[in-house]
Amino acid sequence: MPRDYALQPSASAAHRIDFRAELNDQQFAAVTAPPGQSLVIAGAGSGKTRTLTYRVAFLLDNGIAPENILLLTFTNKAAREMLDRVQSLLPVETTRLCGGTFHSIGNRILRQHAERVDLRKGFSIMDREDQKDLLDTVLTTSGLDTTQHRFPKPEVLGEIFSLADNTGDGIKKVVAERYPYFEPVLEGILEMRALYTAKKLETNNVDFDDLLLLTLRLFQQNDDLRERYQRQFQFILVDEYQDTNTLQSELVELLAGPKGNLMVVGDDAQSIYSWRGANLKNILEFPKRFPQAKVYKIEVNYRSVPEVLTLANAAIAVNHSQFTKALRPERAGKGVLPALVPLDSPSAQASFVAQRILELRDEGVDLNEIAVIYRAHFHSLEIQMELTNRGIPFAITSGLRFFEQAHVKDVAAFMKFALNRSDELAFMRLVRLVPGIGNVSAARLWDGWMKSEGSRGDALSGSFSDHLLKLKVPGKAEKVWAQTCYTLDELLDAAGRPQPPAAMIRSIIGFGAAR
Repeated sequence: MPRDYALQPSASAAHRIDFRAELNDQQFAAVTAPPGQSLVIAGAGSGKTRTLTYRVAFLLDNGIAPENILLLTFTNKAAREMLDRVQSLLPVETTRLCGGTFHSIGNRILRQHAERVDLRKGFSIMDREDQKDLLDTVLTTSGLDTTQHRFPKPEVLGEIFSLADNTGDGIKKVVAERYPYFEPVLEGILEMRALYTAKKLETNNVDFDDLLLLTLRLFQQNDDLRERYQRQFQFILVDEYQDTNTLQSELVELLAGPKGNLMVVGDDAQSIYSWRGANLKNILEFPKRFPQAKVYKIEVNYRSVPEVLTLANAAIAVNHSQFTKALRPERAGKGVLPALVPLDSPSAQASFVAQRILELRDEGVDLNEIAVIYRAHFHSLEIQMELTNRGIPFAITSGLRFFEQAHVKDVAAFMKFALNRSDELAFMRLVRLVPGIGNVSAARLWDGWMKSEGSRGDALSGSFSDHLLKLKVPGKAEKVWAQTCYTLDELLDAAGRPQPPAAMIRSIIGFGAAR
């Protein structure tokens, strides 16, 4: 379905942005690109975020309504920052613009049309730990014989299923290529996939991959919805396109259609997530899939000194498949030459880093201007020990995400169960907070709850406590169990509707303080 939109200035002169003055030549060409398909190759430090931000502002400034723009980013934080910057450029209410990660946008769409993919309203989203717990439950009750051959643990099963979904390769191929030692139990893995899928539907749960997979299926199987969202999202912009996987690429290209207005931004030289299913071909072959696409290159680097860029260009030049480019420094003057220091152990590496930090401090460099970057959080153990031993103060900015922290997951379990009374994972987590209730008692309580009237239907028949207090719990758990049930009651209003999140959290925290 062709969607050609002429860009016509609509803002008053007082609100117009001087794009020519604000951007360099390459950025300006990309920002003011005509409707159609565009691929923007943005080298490191070249102002990619600025270019995307000004592209959104350019569309708004030329008469495109905020609700007709879809901005897909790698993190929700990136989307918020871009929209805040757009808000500072134009007097436009950016809350009407749809921006976020693929997963967050998928979640928003699925919330509107859950029934079309066999979900019920109020479905819960599992994180990785929740997924592991559910897979563990399914594996325990599956009857599969896992003693004859090595069988993947629940977390590994989750990885296999995720790769199969995100790459489109299927479980058989993923196992053959990445987990060949599990080929003898392939049939069991396939059976586990079917049981896991059924369990998710039964408990009205989805995992992160479902947010993409089910959204894609929604559009593939429902022409009316696909065409509706294609009409709504007249201009689609995608950040970090080099790190998209096959599933994400299929979803965005289906939404755009063969003649839609699609701009993808990325750098083939910065693709780092192939281990997680990212497909570099998405960006390299974009001009093949969209023959009319125009390619824009942004090569002026504002971040690094010439010495660093010389090294970067030399390293990139040997890539076999690439969009050729040469990063050019904006910064003048001589910088510090990059250094490669081979060391034979993690402890030697930590010792070198700590010693170098002390040398820089003695040379007058403020410690706040020094950063130590590592590939994964577990690599930080040695350097933390070394810095501590040498009396060097430091702050860690990585670690558990907010929603992965145990106390946050405990609060979320109450809220999830209040919204989705089929959420077995949330129920099991919250009841195990009660002293005296372990796995066996929790499982028995879940069976009792599922047999009660309170677990059925869209509206709660009576309060939670009307049904839950009828269930038998160990004597030493009775007092806190009653508090738990009454706390769940507080999460709904008199009509059985959820209270605002802030009110829910206050009730749950109050329960935690009282027990």
